[in-house]
Amino acid sequence: MKNTLVIIAAAALAGCATTKEPAYDTLIAHRGESVDAPENTLPAFKTAVERGFGFECDVYMSRDGKLFTFHDNNLKRTTGGACTERCTEASWAETVSKVNVAGWGKWKGSKFDPTMPALLEDVLALARPGRKIYVEVKGDDDAVGWIPTIKSVFDKEPRATPDTVVLISFSVKTCAEIKRLMPEYKVYLLTNCRRGWEPGAAPVPLAETLENLKNSKADGLDMRFDPELHDQAYVDAVNAAGFEFHVATVDDLPTAKLAFKLGSQTLTTNCAKKLLEEYEKEKKND
Repeated sequence: MKNTLVIIAAAALAGCATTKEPAYDTLIAHRGESVDAPENTLPAFKTAVERGFGFECDVYMSRDGKLFTFHDNNLKRTTGGACTERCTEASWAETVSKVNVAGWGKWKGSKFDPTMPALLEDVLALARPGRKIYVEVKGDDDAVGWIPTIKSVFDKEPRATPDTVVLISFSVKTCAEIKRLMPEYKVYLLTNCRRGWEPGAAPVPLAETLENLKNSKADGLDMRFDPELHDQAYVDAVNAAGFEFHVATVDDLPTAKLAFKLGSQTLTTNCAKKLLEEYEKEKKND
């Protein structure tokens, strides 16, 4: 009976929460402003900061113990095939600090060519009040062993505080370890709840997601949003279980507006500036 009352109360509070909208403090620039600068680099992160947004970065730990920004589990794609080592097997000193991640695609020959990955400490130095840096810890369950090093880097940067940085991960075990060693920081469990996110893969069911959230000790859910799969009842169930609701990665305004209407507190996007400009123009014309 007691648990039922708690869930009912949580649902009531969720329903009374102020609906968010696209804004500087609710849009999180995915891998930095990655539409206008190479993803997961200081130029992309600084562009997000200069435009007034928070941003997300992906972090791996190198073989020699350095935490650096990179999305894929190997260095091939954004080095244009110049380096194929796995991120966790590459040395920062010998390899990662020397690779060029702006010599491929539309970045080749641009003002960003060359650019290297960033160290986590340099990313955290960009933290500022009123905006959030989302640090995604990659490496799945193997990243559990990286958390003491991550904590050490955070402890050395005064700008990195629970008010300016959130940690996120797809790994239940990694989230739980972050909460154990860094309990003052918010942690969001990432989950793939979108159709077609991987060939042959099905979206994670709600019941499984709620169980994973419970086991992860996370503060909230940061999910790959699919407007055809997720409705108010889904969001209410997440809130009623005591978790925040956030979405990623949305690049079109109608979907973004729906996500906020359903109760998302933040929205991660590849084009924060463009999305906000479209929203402000629409509001002005209403």
